[in-house]
Amino acid sequence: MGLLGARQVGKTTLARLLSARTEPVLHLDLEDPTDLARLDDPMLALRSAEGLVVLDEIQRLSELFPVLRVLVDRPESSTKFLLLGSAAPELLRQASESLAGRIHYHELSGLSLDEVGAEAQDELWVRGGFPRAFLAGDDEASAEWRRDFITAFLERDIPQLGIRTSSVTLRRFWTMVAHYHGQVWNNSEFTRSFGVAHATVRGYLDTLTSTLMLRQLQPWHENLRKRQVKSPKIYVRDSGLLHSLLGLRDRHELLGHPKLGASFEGFALEQVVSRLGLRPEECYFWATHAGAELDLLAVRGQRRWGFEFKHGSAPKLTRSMRVALEDLKLDGLTVVYPGLDVYPMAENVTALPIKRLWTDDLQTSLD
Repeated sequence: MGLLGARQVGKTTLARLLSARTEPVLHLDLEDPTDLARLDDPMLALRSAEGLVVLDEIQRLSELFPVLRVLVDRPESSTKFLLLGSAAPELLRQASESLAGRIHYHELSGLSLDEVGAEAQDELWVRGGFPRAFLAGDDEASAEWRRDFITAFLERDIPQLGIRTSSVTLRRFWTMVAHYHGQVWNNSEFTRSFGVAHATVRGYLDTLTSTLMLRQLQPWHENLRKRQVKSPKIYVRDSGLLHSLLGLRDRHELLGHPKLGASFEGFALEQVVSRLGLRPEECYFWATHAGAELDLLAVRGQRRWGFEFKHGSAPKLTRSMRVALEDLKLDGLTVVYPGLDVYPMAENVTALPIKRLWTDDLQTSLD
């Protein structure tokens, strides 16, 4: 099994909790020089292992994957392997090729409202879901941790993945993306700003997406006799990192910032994706050049459910929502907002407070 998630999101902690229930356990951290040295000859080091073998930060040693394929395929072996990685499977290309059909990936996201409690909604939104950022003693300590995380990620973690982009360039790009958070990707605009080729800028975007820092929400389009948007929408996945990139230190500064609505949209989007266990291929947005749009279209089998995210005390039904319901033939539309009450807005349209995402029965809407 592969457990994937951003750096510092809690993968190792979760693996140690799982390991406590299993004996024997061999835990190898590929960032530890001693453990890395033990794997100079990986077949020799691993072929006699029994029970559970945890390989932490597996992206550091991609040459392990062919060896793991041989070890997994041994008919007499009961050894289980848990691979922890800080990159999406697309970046671990050799893993997907070597272990095709032999590995199941689970993505570990940051803390959710279900884990911290609905009363901590604002704190989770402002600080983000990285455990150390959320659990910091105060907002300033949280902001400092996030600033340090961004620096370490760009200067240490990115080069360890074999990516040679300058940390200064990537920081500038990431900051610019933060100002476009929640908007449709415009490759030409970024290309002009950086003075490089389209493919180079797209490479920056894919790097931060593959390392689970950004989300590219793909467009849904079908034959509706309407001109539909066909570029992805871009989000900084963790709201706390978004706020750090925007220079926002606390809730007071966030509430007065032009990106307030977009910040809530991204935060609520991640909560819904986590709540429903949506895979990337089940998540879309929809927009037409005439102005109709839908923030999130969740597609599972024959079911289609729409979500709109509104930072307001009492969202109202809009023409865009009606168009989305009709054109996309939605089974229902949920408007997530930071209020208190659940109420019907129209047939098959419900306003739902974000605090109640885990207490109301959303799962059955897609199953």
